[in-house]
This record gives sequence, C-alpha cells and structure tokens, in this order.
Amino acid sequence: MTKKQKKMVARLAGSAVFFIIAMMLEKKTSWAWIPFVLSYLAAGYDIPLRACRNLKNGQVFDENFLMTIATLGAFAIGSLEEAVAVMLFYQIGELFNDYAVNKSRKSITDLMDINPEYANLLRDGEEEQVDPYEVEIGDTIIIRPGEKVPLDGIVLEGSSTLDTKALTGESMPSEVETGQNIVSGSINLTGVLKVQTTKLFDDSTVAKILELVENASSRKAKAEAFITRFARVYTPVVVAFAAILAVLPPLFLGGWSTWIYRACSFLVVSCPCALVISVPLSFFGGLGAASRQGILIKGSNYLEAMGSLDTAVFDKTGTLTTGKFEVTDVSPVRGRKEELLELAALGEYNSNHPIAQSVKQAYGKEADTNRIGQVEEISGHGIHAQVQVDGVWRDLYIGNQKLMDQQGVVVSTPAAVLGTTLYLAEGTTYLGSIVISDSVRPDVPAMLAGLKKQGVSKLVMLTGDKEEVGKSVAESIGITHVFGNLLPGDKVAKVEQLLEEKPEGTNLAFVGDGINDAPVLARADIGIAMGVRGTDSAIEAADIAVMDDRISSVATLVRLSRMTHSVLVQNIAFALGIKIIFTILAISGFATMWMAVFADTGTCLIVVANGMRLMRVKPKLDRMAAEVDRAAGTAPQTHVQTAAA
Repeated sequence: MTKKQKKMVARLAGSAVFFIIAMMLEKKTSWAWIPFVLSYLAAGYDIPLRACRNLKNGQVFDENFLMTIATLGAFAIGSLEEAVAVMLFYQIGELFNDYAVNKSRKSITDLMDINPEYANLLRDGEEEQVDPYEVEIGDTIIIRPGEKVPLDGIVLEGSSTLDTKALTGESMPSEVETGQNIVSGSINLTGVLKVQTTKLFDDSTVAKILELVENASSRKAKAEAFITRFARVYTPVVVAFAAILAVLPPLFLGGWSTWIYRACSFLVVSCPCALVISVPLSFFGGLGAASRQGILIKGSNYLEAMGSLDTAVFDKTGTLTTGKFEVTDVSPVRGRKEELLELAALGEYNSNHPIAQSVKQAYGKEADTNRIGQVEEISGHGIHAQVQVDGVWRDLYIGNQKLMDQQGVVVSTPAAVLGTTLYLAEGTTYLGSIVISDSVRPDVPAMLAGLKKQGVSKLVMLTGDKEEVGKSVAESIGITHVFGNLLPGDKVAKVEQLLEEKPEGTNLAFVGDGINDAPVLARADIGIAMGVRGTDSAIEAADIAVMDDRISSVATLVRLSRMTHSVLVQNIAFALGIKIIFTILAISGFATMWMAVFADTGTCLIVVANGMRLMRVKPKLDRMAAEVDRAAGTAPQTHVQTAAA
C-alpha cells in the first residue's frame, strides 16, 4: 500500500468515527449536524476542490462534479446522513480502485527499476563511477555483486550468476563466464565481472525496454478509446437529465424536496466510475500478467488485437528453429564415428567458420596442435589438411560435394535434405560424412497446437531457404502454408497478400527475430519479436517483444488476450446493467440515496474484484507453460537446413 493510500485509509477511519457519533447524536441534539459535516470533510473535502479546479480548467462534467452536486443537494434538503454516506462509500470505492490499478501496474512499473543509476568505468587503470550515458562502445566497466548491469557487453574477466527475471520473466538465475555476452537490466548476484561494452546506453537492451514501457500507455485499445469518448457524452447528459428531474416535475406536481432527492439519487447511481475504471483496469491486468511472463506489449491495443488473431506467420531460422549449428549425424564408411569426428575437428581446428565451430564443439576435446600439419583453405569448397593419426600423417580433404568432385572422390553417402553435409576423404578414398543442422525449437509443436485450439485458422512459414527445405520442415511441425526462396522484400509482399486474404475483422501476426524481419514486423497487424536473441531493429519494429525467447509465448498471448476480453465484457455488461436498473428505480422513487450509493460503490468493488482476477492469472499461465515444456520434452527434434531464412 502506497503512502497516499495509507493517508486515505486514515481519513476514512476518521470519517467513519465522526459518522457513527453523528448517527448516535442525531435524535438527541440539534448539534448532530457538526459531526456529520466533519465526517463529510474528512472523507471527501478534496472532491469539491477537484470539481472546482476542473471547472476552472474547462473540465466540467466528471465524477467529482457529479458527487459534489449530489452530496451538496442532499445537504440542502436535510438528508445529512445520506450525503455523508455517499461521500464515504464513494471514497472507499475509489480507494479500492486505486489499489487495484496500482497492483496491476506494479509488474510493468517494476521494469523501471532495471534502469541503472551508474556504471563503474575503468579509465587508465582507475575506477570511476559515471552516468551510463558517458560510457562508449569498447570501454571497460566493473560490475560488482548486487549491482545492475548498466550496458550490454562481453565478459572479459570473472564469472557470476545474473538475475534476469525483470527481462525474461525467468526466476532461475543464469550463469555467465568469460567470453559470454550479457545484457543490461539484469542484476549481478555473485562474482565480480569485468565487461567490455558493445552498445551505447541509448541502444542497450534496458533502454529499449524502458522505451517500450513508457510508450505503452499512449497506445490505447479500441475499447479504452470508446469508453473515453462515451464518458464525455454520458456525463453531461446525466447532469442535464438530473437538472430536468429536479426542476420540471415539481413545477407541475409539487414536492420540490422529493424530486431534488430523486435527482441526487439519480446522480449518485449514474456516476460512471465503475464503467470508466472497468476497461483500463482489465487491460492493466492483462499487460501486467504478460510482463510477468517475460512478454512486453507496447500498448493495450496490441493485447486486444491478439484476441482476434486469424493468421500467424512465422520466420523460420531463429524463430521456429534455434538458429544454432550443431552436428546431427556422423556417417563413417569405415571405422568409428568418434574417429571420423576427430579427423574433422583436427582438420577444422584453425577455422572460425560456424560449421567448423560446430564440429569442434561436437568433438568436445582439446585438440593436440602437434598433430595438425599444413592446412590449405580451398575457397568455396573446403580445406586440405594434414593430420597425424597414430604417428602417421594423413592427407585429408574436408568440404562440400564440389571439393569431392574436384579430387575425384566417389561419395557413397547421399546429401542430407535437411542440413549441410560435410564430406571427408583421404586422397581419393572416401571416409564418410558429417551433417550440420539447425533444429526446431522443442516447444514449437505445442505452440502451434495451442494456436489451432484457440481458433487461429492459418499458420504460415516464410523462409529464405529452398522451397523443398521449407516444406519438409513445415510438414514435420504441422504448418500447411509454406513460401520459400524469399528475400526481405518478398516477405513483405507475401504478408501484404495474406493481409488481403484474411477475413474482415481479424488480425495477422508476424513472428520474427532477424534484421531482415524488421520490414515485415512493421507491416503486419501485430509484429512479435523474439526478444533477447532478436536484433535491435526487429525489437524496435515489433509491437510485442518476447523477452524470454520462448516461442510458446505466442499461444500464451492469444489466450491472455481472450481472457482479458472476457473480463472486460463482463465488467462493462455488469456496470451498465446495474446502472440501468437503479437509474429506473431512482427516477421512480423506489431507490433511496442509500441504495444508490451502495449500488454505485458495490458495482465499483465488484468490477475491481473481477478485473483483479487477471492479476491471479500467472499461475494459470505458468501451468500452460509447464504443459508446453512437458510436450516439448517428448517432441521429436527436427533438424533443418542452416541457410539464412
């Protein structure tokens, strides 16, 4: 509870005490009006002041104006206890509203705490505490345990564990050591790290996240915009009708106090608080629940749009696949797999090519450099290397089919359809092949099944790979619409075609991660970037960033959007229904001001309680994620070609 909320609780407690005293003295003394007035002032002295201030600024018709007119009218006709009760319970409702909004905002505003206040910069061997904005690319900074990582960089010295919960939603700390990249916004927990910065603060991960959070409030959902416009019309109409109700009937029927009382009751029950709070509170809850799952949404309009998703379009490499090279098959013609892998690792030892790195990683041992002789790189084909085995130097050729053909080697192993094949030969003798592939993310099948279950009718994959490669991958994971051989411009054109084909009133989302995906992310109805691994341009162009890099979050987003919409509809329907019923009762004289205030405040409290259900949605989403993980654990690993998509 905030300091402001605690102060309000104290005011309401004091008001309640004065109110009880006044009720006890009402029949016994003529001075009972004094504790009534004190109770009124303790509870709501700021409401008439706000109404006057808003009148001065040209904002005439708001809830403060309604409550002021209604309560002062009740005082005028002698209904002191009802006037005080109206203000007291109204403020109680506002307190709960404020508490609910703050609570729903908390998971979003908590992200602001990731903003680093300083960086420990090394200059000429001396450590200096500076503003993160002063640090240049290539500078060296020191990060101690308990400090925030101020800028993105590479660890030069040290090892530690980082708390990345604010970035990814992942509660388990991540291990980092020398040579690894770290991102700003995480918290260093254990060891001292010496880091070389790779980005300026303005371009850092934390800066981009903060920008997302700050801009989110400016992008309102259609429902929010409608309610805002509705309130601007609704409130003056209510005030005008109350004035007519207070003046016109008594001119013909008499009974001024009766009709003024009814008009005041009408104003109280017509207060749009519950209606106005229901929409933003629902979206705040949804955005907060998303951020706790490591999903940052740039505005409630995008959360709303995910609920009517019909077409989901995916990039392949790095999005549906891991984007990492790894050895997936070793096929020796003679000898053991380990021996063939050793020959390849020794021959590729001095190469920094991703394929060579994958081979060395799969070998997993420290190479004996004394066993490596002369190495010749054959551009576009592979390498010619001398490798010692059991004291004997062997003349190896390691590379693609072109290299084998050039050397007159007859290859007996067919090329992998889904992967890059590395062939090995000794002289003209074929030794075998190694396949290096990218693999489908383990949670992809479960994610696609989740989208289909939620009514997403069209699943599409766009890739720069060959058409047959794309189709093979798509078939293995359950995607029926595939388009290959696409350049970035082709992807935009294809998405524009899909936008024209989708049903009216539905939306298309594109999910990508690379710099070549930025134009498509910007063109789609909803652009979703795979966060931490995604390029800066992709994250900037996207409307939603999945910071924990789990593709399953796409299905979670659709589910969360529909849950938010359901709560929203319930709140609006309930608030309007109660308003209509008690408005009729107030006009006809069957509803007292007591009933009006309980109807208004009660509606607010029920709407708040219903909206806060979204704040308890995290366990449900966590269970969904766990189901995805279980499904992923049993999902077959599909290996795909490593060409850029």
